[in-house]
Amino acid sequence: MSKYRLTISSKRQKLTQTLTTQPLAQDQDKAQDDDGDDHQPLLPGLPDHIAHLCLSHVHPSILHNVCHSWRRLIYSPSFPPFLSLYALFSPKSNSSSTPIHLFTFDPVSSTWDPLPRPPPDPPLHLILHHPSFLSRNLPVQLVSLSGKLILLAATTHNFNPALTRPLIFDPICRTWTFGPELVTPRRWCAAGCSRGAVYVASGIGSQFSSDVAKSVEKWDLMNGEKNSRWEKTGELKDGRFSREAIDAVGWKGKLCLVNVKGAEGAVYDVVANTWDDMREGMVRGWRGPVAAMDEEVLYGIDENSCTLSRYDEVMDDWKEVVKSDLLKGARHAAAGGGRVCAVCENGGGIVVVDVKAAAAPTIFVVDTPLGFEALSVHIMPRMSKIG
Repeated sequence: MSKYRLTISSKRQKLTQTLTTQPLAQDQDKAQDDDGDDHQPLLPGLPDHIAHLCLSHVHPSILHNVCHSWRRLIYSPSFPPFLSLYALFSPKSNSSSTPIHLFTFDPVSSTWDPLPRPPPDPPLHLILHHPSFLSRNLPVQLVSLSGKLILLAATTHNFNPALTRPLIFDPICRTWTFGPELVTPRRWCAAGCSRGAVYVASGIGSQFSSDVAKSVEKWDLMNGEKNSRWEKTGELKDGRFSREAIDAVGWKGKLCLVNVKGAEGAVYDVVANTWDDMREGMVRGWRGPVAAMDEEVLYGIDENSCTLSRYDEVMDDWKEVVKSDLLKGARHAAAGGGRVCAVCENGGGIVVVDVKAAAAPTIFVVDTPLGFEALSVHIMPRMSKIG
C-alpha cells in the first residue's frame, strides 16, 4: 500500500489543526464537461500514450480540476490509482430490504459512490439484526488485501454461516468474483490478513463445535486467486475467541487478535505456524480498534480516553499520537497512505488522522452518505469509473 497516497478533502471537516483542503471545483464541472474535449489529445502535440506517462506524475487532484479528459483519465484502469475509503453501511431506516450497502469515498471529488452489486447467483442471504439480539448488530466481516475487498463471514436468518466461499471485489475492474470454498464455513470468527494471505480462525458454524472454535484456515493469494485453496494451519490452544467477531491484525509476519473485552490476546507467527500469548504491554493498550500501517506499525484507539497511540515493540508499550473527542467510541479502524481512519461513534462519520503530517497530526471527519450508518472502513485503491 505504500506506493499509494491517501488525500482527503471534505465539505465538513472538524479540525484540531489547520488543514488545507483541495478545491472541489464543482462549479466548473458542467462547463468543462461540455467543452467537447472528449476527442482532443491529452496533451497537444504528444501521442496519448506519452501524455499518459507525463500526466501520471501529476497529483490527481490537480488533473481533476483541469478538464474532462484528464478527469476521465485518472479514473481509468490504466492510470496509477490513488487511495480511497471503502466502507460498509447499514441503512438507518428499518424499511430497507437490503441490510448492507458498500460505498467508496473519492477523496479527489469528495463524493461517496456505491459499489456495483454482488452477483445475484448464488443469492447472498445475510442479516444484521435478529429479535434475539436486539441490542447489537450481527457481524459482517470483511478484509482488504492486494487492493481488493473480501467479504468473508456473516450470518443468515437461521444462524448459519452466510458464505461458504469469500466474495471478492476488484475496484480497478469493478467486478465481483468468488474465491475457493472454505474448509469450514463459519461466522463470528477472527479474520485478517498477513503476508499476502487471508486467515479465518475460531468462530462457529451452524452450531458450536470445539474443533471449529480452535481451527484456523489460510488462503494464500500469492499463487493467484484461481490456483489457490483454503488450507488448515496451526490450531488455537482453546476456543476462547469463538462467538466473537474479531479483527486479526497483520503485523510483521504475525496475526494479532484480542477478544472483545480486551482481556486476552494471542499472536500467530505465519512463518513458524505457531501460536503464543500476546505480550502484556500490547494487550494492555489494546482498548479499541487497532490497525497496522503496511503491516509494520500498529496504531490503536482507546475508545474511552479518546487517544490514538502507536505501539512500541522495544518497550512493549503504547505511545500517544493524538487525543481528540472525535475518537470517542470509535468502532473499526484501517491504516494506509499515512492515514489512520476509524468509524465514529454511532457510525455517523469516518474520522481521519494524518499521522504522517510534518507538524502535529491533523484530524477531521468525513460525513457518511445520508441515511446510512457506517459499520467498518477500509483503505484501498480508488474504483475505476465508466465513461
